[in-house]
Amino acid sequence: MCIATPMRVMRILPAAHFAECADRLGVETRVDLALVGAVEAGAWLLVFMGAAREIIDADRALQIDRALGALESALAGDLSAIDAAFPDLVGREPQLPEYLR
Repeated sequence: MCIATPMRVMRILPAAHFAECADRLGVETRVDLALVGAVEAGAWLLVFMGAAREIIDADRALQIDRALGALESALAGDLSAIDAAFPDLVGREPQLPEYLR
């Protein structure tokens, strides 16, 4: 499975279309901005395989970070964070998207 992760732009690099970005653990990585265009330091990006795929807001970045944290906890055997990370799924059956029905 492929998962893009939120990263925050720490600084724009002099090389065209690149920025230094930090992931949820604070690890900094060089990210290609060619697909999203110019951004400013502090912006949030959804990054996959070293390339920014989408500019997102801080709320969306936090939502994705919580979900990723809950998945990591579940893989370690701790299911306590699942409901808090996926509140939209609590108490209902999953629904197929219209195009799959």
